[in-house]
Amino acid sequence: MSIDEFYCSVRLRIRALIDDLPSEAHAAPVPACPGWRVRDVVAHLAATAEDAVAGRLAGVPDEQHTADQVARFRDLALEEVLGRWEAAAPGFERVIAERGIWAGAADIVSHEHDIRGAVGRPGARDSEAVRAVSDWLLRFKPPVPLTVEVEDARFELGGPPPDALTLRTTRWEAVRWRTGRRSRAQMAAMDWSDDPAAVLDHLAVFGPAAHDLIE
Repeated sequence: MSIDEFYCSVRLRIRALIDDLPSEAHAAPVPACPGWRVRDVVAHLAATAEDAVAGRLAGVPDEQHTADQVARFRDLALEEVLGRWEAAAPGFERVIAERGIWAGAADIVSHEHDIRGAVGRPGARDSEAVRAVSDWLLRFKPPVPLTVEVEDARFELGGPPPDALTLRTTRWEAVRWRTGRRSRAQMAAMDWSDDPAAVLDHLAVFGPAAHDLIE
């Protein structure tokens, strides 16, 4: 599948999940996104699609931009927010496909699992979207050679073995710690071949999380 197809598949899965939740769950706090409720995560996704299509988005939204996105939809019913997202999504999907913006797919994948964690509905951890996004996220340059072993692949980063530090993890976990959903202590406790101190501060694109997140 292409980037837009991955994004669309996750968007539809989130919509189905939201539709299956009782209304009170829409206001559930999201531990992975402190200060946000489930509906705020949906608002951010909808607003990102709208902003990209309207040319209001230059790169990854910063903290102030995401706060403004959530505020924009605060007084709308969740069904209307979902409608706005559905309307903007085809244009956004074209943009990320044409420009090769994998960050758009990584954002929605991480937020799918933020919502699932908030409402106690784990699932889709072995989806094609998780696999594709983990491939993209596991291509970075740590300060020392690092080998990351997942269930079906090895990623040799920062230089070749044989002396590379090795981390054994899964694709889903890799998406979580790369997108700031694990604390530094949690990352230090992962399955390392040796002391990971040299790489711990280079693992997360955002974050790490201020507190342990158990999912």
